[in-house]
Amino acid sequence: MGKIPTTIPRRQLGRRLRDMRQEAGISIQDAARLIERGAGTLQRLEKGEANRIRMLDIQALCQIYDRMDELPGLLELAKVAASKDGEQGLWWNEYSDAIRDDFELYVRLEASASKLTVYQSEIIPGLVQTADYARTLGARYFSDTSSREIEQVVTVRLNRQRIITRRRNPVEVDLLLDENALRRVVGGPKVMAAALRRLADLPANVTIRVLPFSAGFPLGVACGPFVVLDFDRATGEPPTVYVEGYRGNLYYDRAEAVAQYRDTFRTLQAVASSPADSKQMLRRLAREYER
Repeated sequence: MGKIPTTIPRRQLGRRLRDMRQEAGISIQDAARLIERGAGTLQRLEKGEANRIRMLDIQALCQIYDRMDELPGLLELAKVAASKDGEQGLWWNEYSDAIRDDFELYVRLEASASKLTVYQSEIIPGLVQTADYARTLGARYFSDTSSREIEQVVTVRLNRQRIITRRRNPVEVDLLLDENALRRVVGGPKVMAAALRRLADLPANVTIRVLPFSAGFPLGVACGPFVVLDFDRATGEPPTVYVEGYRGNLYYDRAEAVAQYRDTFRTLQAVASSPADSKQMLRRLAREYER
């Protein structure tokens, strides 16, 4: 899988600190006060999102939680998490201005995943968009930015797609698209035709199914888009659910939440068209857009 970003050790460190705090029965506000940090600073550390990891804070937290036996291992993990070596040569470092802060964590996790289970109800996901489709959406969403900046956004999306097209260990993707995403016109008929042909011609490691309008509402309610990310066991990273929102993104790694989203995907998948029928539908709709 190549170079692993420091995202995973950061999250491992954060989870262990969070578990130790909860086992000690100490609130995040009290723990932060005792180490003379803000609650937000400690929360970012526990989420694996801290920009800076202070070894003195790790030592102080172990003392507060009465877990000095954990200190040597946590310090080693913290050193790996704080290292810049794992980040050198990673493509997204060149495009930090084009990646929203709240989306950067997802890009890092996506690059480390071994499998992605994706449901999208409204648009074609960025991971499989064509450049023109991505450019049209970018021009709408980033309407106050320059064309050069929009091109950077497009480049980021295309670079993300390397994980499914690389020769060595491409990521396995189970993709479920609502028919809405195929019928909602983005960029005009020509753009849509190319986008759907791209979906129909995805490599074998990507399995695509279409949830047709005729399936109704299998869950009894409308369901928004989500991604379940799985990681190689050797990383120690638990499966994580990513839910993108208009005002912010959510991440769930608790077992019960992940299980609920897996069940949701299976329910939707059960009434979706087969991969073969889905590809036929994609090609048929592409021809319709080309007329």
